[in-house]
Amino acid sequence: MTQPHQTVIDHYQTYDEDARFASRHCSVEFLTTLRYIDKYLKPGDRVLEIGAATGRYSHRLAQAGYMVDAVELVPHNIDVFRQNTQPGERVTIVQGDALDLNGFADDTYDVTLLLGPLYHLFTMDDKRKAVREAIRVTKPGGVIFAAHVISDGCILDEGFARKAIDVPGYVAKGFIDPETFALFVSPEEIFDLVRKEYIDELMSAFPVTRLHYIAADGYAMCMREAVDAMDDATFDLYLRYHYATCERPDMAGMTAHAIDIFRKD
Repeated sequence: MTQPHQTVIDHYQTYDEDARFASRHCSVEFLTTLRYIDKYLKPGDRVLEIGAATGRYSHRLAQAGYMVDAVELVPHNIDVFRQNTQPGERVTIVQGDALDLNGFADDTYDVTLLLGPLYHLFTMDDKRKAVREAIRVTKPGGVIFAAHVISDGCILDEGFARKAIDVPGYVAKGFIDPETFALFVSPEEIFDLVRKEYIDELMSAFPVTRLHYIAADGYAMCMREAVDAMDDATFDLYLRYHYATCERPDMAGMTAHAIDIFRKD
């Protein structure tokens, strides 16, 4: 077990992943991602979720009748995933590593979800290994969803607004470029935060067609108290606004999470 992998396992052994989407502001990411997954799923499709955590997406899709296989690195998350499995779900889970899916055959899945592993990989080479494996196990013409944590949304929200990120300290340590405010962190920080131009470079190595690039939670994290306080009608209106704007290029950096959706050529 490499040290970065062990750091991730240690983090999630005590983190309540199930609670993450409980608030309204966090549910925006979940609802938006599901909306796009639903756009591409067809009856009888097979789904692979790589880095499934506690199975929020896997269980939702299995309950809708899809055949879902899941891979997860963290033993605690696997335990919770199994506890959350309902009778009748056609879902499996194994412990595994996004960098090496040797237990999964080429060209098998119609939709492949890579919604967490890229958060925790800190080199272009490792990120490309994970994307390459996701592409390999996906059928030609199948669709892959790859999630990223976006630096500017997090610097604005977690840094300047909430001070959970020490922006002056990160500048002093060389984690944030003092001129461009690009962010470069080490694996000890758990999460790698990137910009869209990095994601474009990452994907330039692969024979795929980008279908959508979405600001998965948009500005919701930066206005979390306001979103959480919305009544049902206002929140529904906010979601309509978000869905209408989440693919706008000028929203690409103003989000905590982005989803790159592409087709295997």
